[in-house]
Amino acid sequence: MKDRCSWCSGSPEYIEYHDTEWGVPVYDDKKLFEMLILEGAQAGLSWITILKRRDSYRLAYDSFEPEKIAEWSDEKINELLNNPGIIRNRLKVESARQNAKAYLKTIEDCGAFSSFLWEFVGGTPVLNKYESLSDVPAKTKESEAMSKALQKRGFKFVGPTICYAFMQAVGMVNDHLVTCFRYKEIANLYE
Repeated sequence: MKDRCSWCSGSPEYIEYHDTEWGVPVYDDKKLFEMLILEGAQAGLSWITILKRRDSYRLAYDSFEPEKIAEWSDEKINELLNNPGIIRNRLKVESARQNAKAYLKTIEDCGAFSSFLWEFVGGTPVLNKYESLSDVPAKTKESEAMSKALQKRGFKFVGPTICYAFMQAVGMVNDHLVTCFRYKEIANLYE
């Protein structure tokens, strides 16, 4: 039996996500965009709620193609609000369109979304050494800076707590507990 972070217990989807994705550094612009949208959709909910709907989101959200999402009509948004496979919150759905527009402008201005985001950790993943889930912060000065910069660029649902969850998910920080088998595996990716 492998020791894992306690937050992922009780669900095969959670365990799979924890064991294969969470905390692995992501540099692909489109994947980063997808994760930012999904983290925003998760606001106020548990991650498992979104994880179980991820395939539905990919289908409903045009495979997270920002060019397509940026062009969504109000009719498309109303259609999405009737889709039981996603979280049907108007502000969250509308934020995906706004975030796609902000993403495309950021690419135009900065060249790569990845480069823009990874600057908040100096381009290198932060290797934390937390022993208990209660030690892990909900936000950091880096996530606060990211949140402020994203909001300035027009992004929505990117508060400091959402940004920190995003940073954890895409491997900008390694917040696997030191007792978790993935801690060393992820840390070895940094070397």
